[in-house]
Amino acid sequence: MKIGNKGFRRVSAVVVTAGAVLAAGAFAAPAQAATVTPPTIVAKGGFVMNNGTGKTLYTKAADTRRSTGSTTKIMTARVVLAQSNLNLDSKVTIQKAYSDYIVNNNWASSARLIVGDKVTVRQLLYGLMLPSGCDAAYALADKFGSGSTRAARVKSFIGKMNSTAKTLGLKNTHFDSFDGIGQGSNYSTPRDLTKLASSAMKYSTFRTVVKTKTTKQKVVTKSGGYRYMPWENTNGLLGSYSGAIGVKTGSGPEAKYCLVFAATRNGKTVIGTVLTSSSVANRTSDAKKLMDYGFKK
Repeated sequence: MKIGNKGFRRVSAVVVTAGAVLAAGAFAAPAQAATVTPPTIVAKGGFVMNNGTGKTLYTKAADTRRSTGSTTKIMTARVVLAQSNLNLDSKVTIQKAYSDYIVNNNWASSARLIVGDKVTVRQLLYGLMLPSGCDAAYALADKFGSGSTRAARVKSFIGKMNSTAKTLGLKNTHFDSFDGIGQGSNYSTPRDLTKLASSAMKYSTFRTVVKTKTTKQKVVTKSGGYRYMPWENTNGLLGSYSGAIGVKTGSGPEAKYCLVFAATRNGKTVIGTVLTSSSVANRTSDAKKLMDYGFKK
């Protein structure tokens, strides 16, 4: 059968069109294959969300209550920063009770505060969040709790921590300590801790503190002179993960190794938590995997 020029052009067009469809299909397939697989983490619990939209990006036992270790101190800082008429430059005199607390608790990490020194609230926040000072946490609880005795003030401060958790809708969170060295009912979940950290990150002072890798703070001594307190952040993500901006490590005999983390890349901030990982290295690796995944979602 002969095909005229017009007919030939029509047949050619059909062939070209069919070829284009096949080619398009060939290029479309890899896009489907590029679906991001959720990572496997060592930690028993994990959660990641987009901090801008609140969208959940990853969950693993995200609502299971677990011991939180020093990630509790995020709430300690959050309660302080929410105080009305807060003066960050007001001074707190370091008491012997704070240093005795460190001595008497094997798991208490220390900012090495010295009795008699006058330290500002701002400096105590650095001592709280960088070296994870339980002495700094004690000083803040004593300063911002209410009552005529230290015990009453500490109890009052922990009450503020729990009322703040309730206000933030953290239904699986409870505190019985100001620093994470709990008495049996200090717990939270990956989802709740992430929401707490997201709330705390709304305070500029908190953001500044938790992204600081090292600092030297000039404090006034008992004799009226001064000394420098050098503190280094326990969060290994700072400086080792591109875009890392905080927020807090934690550990303990029951908590094992925990990390609340956040990073920003190209205007997108992901924030999340891993609880009950098996080592410092694994909690850091877990967090990096989850942030990598979060940025791809």
